[in-house]
Amino acid sequence: MADGRVYLSKSDMVTDSLRELISSGRLSPGIALRQQELADRFRVSATPIREAMRRLESEGLVTFDAHKGATVTTPDLDETEENLLILASLESLAGRLAVEKVTDDELSEIEALHAKVAALSPASHRLNDLNREFHFRIYECAHSPTLLMLMRLLWRSFPNGPQAGRPREERLEQHARMLKALRARDAKAIASVIEEHTLGSVEHLRRASEHVTGPVTHE
Repeated sequence: MADGRVYLSKSDMVTDSLRELISSGRLSPGIALRQQELADRFRVSATPIREAMRRLESEGLVTFDAHKGATVTTPDLDETEENLLILASLESLAGRLAVEKVTDDELSEIEALHAKVAALSPASHRLNDLNREFHFRIYECAHSPTLLMLMRLLWRSFPNGPQAGRPREERLEQHARMLKALRARDAKAIASVIEEHTLGSVEHLRRASEHVTGPVTHE
């Protein structure tokens, strides 16, 4: 626009709001999304609600069923593992690019974020947000808008972050190794630790699944 402001349509507004509610976990997997209730909540007609849910369906956040209607998607194990494999490749690439471009000031910002994450109680409500901020401050240093967009899209499929539920000390130790590689401008080292960090969640998910349902056989 001429005055520099960006105007969102009603469907854009509803899409953004629902995406945030789902990604943050405030709308839980499996919960029903009733059009009239959402229309009343956002004070819009049914049309923007339908458009928003179709968009979120294309992102994998909403599922339509002939009997149940629209619900927040409940990812299955195979889909979650696939998302983690893709994310590991993208994040490793972002780390390599960041090593080549990160400035000393940016490195200081990342170190400060690491210190904040390490200082928080495991029960802190700020932990997930700060953890995400730490990761994306590294990835922003790659200066690749397309890569950043793809990683943000994948992170939305993990409401509490891809490493949620993993041992805290293990995660912090891997964060520290990322910082060490950044300081050394070591592209190979940071790609390796980021891949280890992300793919470690695959093993965590498998162990958690086996604990609930018994061993899972992978052909």
